[in-house]
Amino acid sequence: MSDELGPTGRPLPTFAPPAPRQPGRRAHVIALCNQKGGVGKTTTTINLGAALAEAGRRVLLVDFDPQGSMTVGLGFNAHELEQSIYHVLMDAELGLKDIRLETSVPNLDLVPANIDLSAAEMRLVTEVGREQALARTLRPVLHEYDVILIDCQPSLGLLTVNSLTAADGVIIPLECEYFALRGVALLKETIEKVRDRTNFDLQIIGLLGTMYDGRTLHGREVLQTLVQGWGDLVFHTVIRRTVKFSDATVAGEPITAYASSSPGAEAYRQLAREVLQRCPDA
Repeated sequence: MSDELGPTGRPLPTFAPPAPRQPGRRAHVIALCNQKGGVGKTTTTINLGAALAEAGRRVLLVDFDPQGSMTVGLGFNAHELEQSIYHVLMDAELGLKDIRLETSVPNLDLVPANIDLSAAEMRLVTEVGREQALARTLRPVLHEYDVILIDCQPSLGLLTVNSLTAADGVIIPLECEYFALRGVALLKETIEKVRDRTNFDLQIIGLLGTMYDGRTLHGREVLQTLVQGWGDLVFHTVIRRTVKFSDATVAGEPITAYASSSPGAEAYRQLAREVLQRCPDA
């Protein structure tokens, strides 16, 4: 541990470079989830995935939000997709290998989505084992990747339950403002229900403070309240506000590629090291 205190008020840890992953192990599946929109969830999924790929991991990003924001954020036109995750869920003869896309980042692939996915929630309601639909879809590619990141939709509906059922762990991005704190208890309750009923091994990997502005008393107080309530589950890494994230989204690139030496890129590299430390099998 360092003597220097980070934004969360705790000493900054030192992280060793990630060790090479043992070959032949199944992917560690992580859902990025928050029922509140606009908290940096998609931005975090893209940039954490890119940072993990940069660290030598083979990463698959799964866009499981009908808005298709992650697909667009990686430079693809969601409206022009001939096939997406929706078609794989609905057609037993299709697999993820048929629709996945290579991104501009080496070792980083994408399973795209668009508005078609909104119909899946209604169609899955009558299916047997509807909560396991995404888990079944991911199963054939689990040994092709080291990490699979699922970008959940901003709700606690059936698609999100599918994501949590398919995952080994959950990362909760949380905007550093008061109203964001109020929804965390409801999300925790949903995670506990999924753990009890469909995924006994589901764990919360950590809570990530996003859109942090250390110049404001409000931002600092919210972050401290988060640490007081959740303790070591709060990541030491904090994602600060910067226009570079919006610029990178417009460019269709992760910030690690668009502005490689920026503080935002370095923050996501540190987050990747924290995730690998908390998930040693990833």
